[in-house]
This record gives sequence, C-alpha cells and structure tokens, in this order.
Amino acid sequence: MAKEKTIYVCRTCGTKYAKWQGNCNACGEWNTIEEEKVSPTPAGKNAPRSFMPEGKANKPLRFGEVESGDEERIDLCDEEFNRVLGGGLVRGAFTLLGGEPGIGKSTLILQTVLRLPTLRTLYVSGEESARQLKMRAERLGLAENECYVLCETNLDRILTRTNEIKPDLLVIDSIQTVYTEEVESSAGSVGQIRECAALLLKYCKITGVPVIVIGHITKEGSIAGPKVLEHIVDTVLQFDGDKHHLYRILRSQKNRYGSTAELGIYEMRREGLRGVENPSEHLITLNREDLSGMAIAVAMEGIRPILIEAQALVSSAIYANPQRSSTGFDLRRMNMLLAVLEKRAGFKLVQKDVFLNIAGGIKITDPATDLAVISSVLSSSLDIVIPPAVCMTGEVGLSGEIRPVNRIEQRITEAQRIGFREILIPTDNYREEYNDRFGIRLVPVRKVEEAFRHLFAKGRE
Repeated sequence: MAKEKTIYVCRTCGTKYAKWQGNCNACGEWNTIEEEKVSPTPAGKNAPRSFMPEGKANKPLRFGEVESGDEERIDLCDEEFNRVLGGGLVRGAFTLLGGEPGIGKSTLILQTVLRLPTLRTLYVSGEESARQLKMRAERLGLAENECYVLCETNLDRILTRTNEIKPDLLVIDSIQTVYTEEVESSAGSVGQIRECAALLLKYCKITGVPVIVIGHITKEGSIAGPKVLEHIVDTVLQFDGDKHHLYRILRSQKNRYGSTAELGIYEMRREGLRGVENPSEHLITLNREDLSGMAIAVAMEGIRPILIEAQALVSSAIYANPQRSSTGFDLRRMNMLLAVLEKRAGFKLVQKDVFLNIAGGIKITDPATDLAVISSVLSSSLDIVIPPAVCMTGEVGLSGEIRPVNRIEQRITEAQRIGFREILIPTDNYREEYNDRFGIRLVPVRKVEEAFRHLFAKGRE
C-alpha cells in the first residue's frame, strides 16, 4: 500500500507547502492554507479513461480558417435566467452557480430543467436522495419530463452513466461533494475540486454538452475551493438575497458569452421561484404620505432600471460611540455620505445613531442611490416627510456636488412608468428637450443643499 503524506494547499491559488503557515506567499491571502492528505499515484492510474469520449486531434489554424458565427443557445423557458446568461444557455458552456446555504440554488436549477420537456437532462445529486428530489419536483408541480436523476458522488461513475444516457444537459449538485479516484484526498478538498472541474471541463468541451455546476460559498461570500475553479468555467453566477425576505437576485460575475451587467430577480414562493417582471412595483412602499426617513432612488442593476426604497432611522446615541448600521448598502460609503452631510450641509450627526436599510432585502452598489440615502437620513433626523410623488437619482461627491449618472433616460422612463410626478436629477444630466419628451417634472440639482431645499421646503407645506 502506498504511504500517505500530508501537504498544505492554498485554497485560493493552489500553491502547495510542506508545512502550514498563516499567509500564502503566492497570492498574499491569510488563513487560506488547508491540510490535504495525498498518496503516490499507483502505476497505470493515469491510463486513458474509458468513460471519457474521444476528442478530435487539434492542429494550429489561422484566424481566417476558424469558423465563426453566433453560438447556439438553449432556451431555458425562464426569462430572468436567459437574460443573465445573455440570451440562453450556450451549448458546450461550463457554468458555475454559487450562493449561500438555503438560498434556493438547487430549487432554481431543478425547476429550470424540469420546465424543459424536450431536453434530456441528467441531474446528479451528491447531497439529496432520489426520493427527496422527487418530493421537491412534485411540490414544484413539474414531475413529468425527460430529466434523469442520479445520486452519485464518484465522478468516474458519473461520466460513465453520462456516456450511456447521452444527455443534452448535465447538472452537478454540488462540486464539493464529488470526487475522483485520481486524487486521494477527501471530497471538497482543493485537489479534488480542481481535478473534478478539469474533467468536467474536458467532457463538456469534447461533447458539446453544457454543464451546470452548483458550488458552496465560504463565510466570506466567495465560492469555496481553489480560485482556479472560477477561472476555468465559462460563466460564474451568484444567487443571493436575504433568506428572511421573498426576493432573490441572480447576478453574473463572469460570462464569456454575454454581458455581466444583467441581473434576474426572483420571488420565493411555496411552489418555487417565480421571476419578477416589474421589480420596482414590489420593492417600494406606495402609501407613505406620513412616513419620514424614506426616499425612493432610481438605480441601475446592469442595464435594468429599478426603483428602490432607502429607509433611514436617526436617533440620539445611548452609548458614547454612536452606532452606524447598514443593510443592503455599503457601510463605508454610508459613513462617507454622513461626513459629507455634516461638512457640506451643516447637519450634526456626531451624537446620533444612524441605521440604514434597503427595503426588499436586496443589495445595491449603484452610486446613483447616494442622493436618496442622504435624503432619507436627513428626513428621519428632521422628522419631515419627503413628498411621496418624488424620486431621485444622483451620485454625491466629497464636496457635496451631485455628479452625473449613466443611462439617465432609462431612469426617467422607469420613474414615469411607475407613476412618479417628479424626479431630481444631476444638473449635468439635464437637457431641455427632456421636458417635452417625458411626462414627468425634471428638477436639476447641482449640490446637496439645493436638493434638500427643494425636498424639505415642499415637505413643510
């Protein structure tokens, strides 16, 4: 029997070490080096696998000799999923879906493949039994289709069954549970994930069968395993949201076949996930005439405009150090905006607790929500209601200026569609012809003082 030995591998970059250390010399990350047991590969272990299909011999080609054209895509019968992928699933694409435990990754993929009655799919589960999957399929109401279920964790046997069934789509749930006998370490280790991903990549590129792999994430929010996993796949999708709220966001972090600027919004129901066609109508409170501390921002998620509601609560600090808390918005950026509010607008918040929440449980990174954030904070501090028919968009600079934002026409159109009668926009985005084109009043503002004067003068009437 071959003697085992212990090595230490960085889960971020895959660098190997003879002993453990806190910092990886190659990538500079801390606390990413993990212990891994390996043994020498027996003779003949690297022989060609019978379960792997034979590929064509490659030869160098000039660019003029390479055949080009639009990639053939598979319609997933899900408008939100298709949008994030760039128009559908490309044949031969290797896709990785990550997300927190219990957020709905398996439900999203299972209900998607069950809606494809003419597409032969092999769903491989290393976490659930066939009975559990059947119960979930019946709950989704989509049990009759061409979807095959295989409960297996050995990748060699999985690929053997795959060659027998010859599916049009292969799903692995999850990459951390499968292993190959080529690597002696346990499933989920850096070496196993790297080797299994390489085998699946080879399979999907040789056969042209698209492969969707579900991956776990770490407590820091990154996908568990070596960083090379995200490098070798064609598409990296992130499924996130607050488990205590109804809405889930599907984002694209990497896409070789489309834009990473798109996102899909789902609503979690008992019968599964349902795509939200008009997220703006679900994410804002329409009846808020007597509620202070609320402001509506027109944000862009990718190339999709949505209206979000910024809620703020400002109260006297009980302890010596005032609390600063933010949900759905970057805390450091909120602290910067509070400093601008104090320095440029003259409002003292140094002895105040400030709590900020983006309603609906979604996370917003668009800087055009800055104006709504500081307006909601000031509304709560003064206890003055912002007029309910007013929304706003604009990035706030350190000197208190309202900086221009992109896609201003789409933002104005969305605000008009929802029914708002007035929108505050940066002066640099304002054009005279907009007054005739849009049926909504445009209020150009150059500095935060102008915006506050307009908002809270109307609120006192």
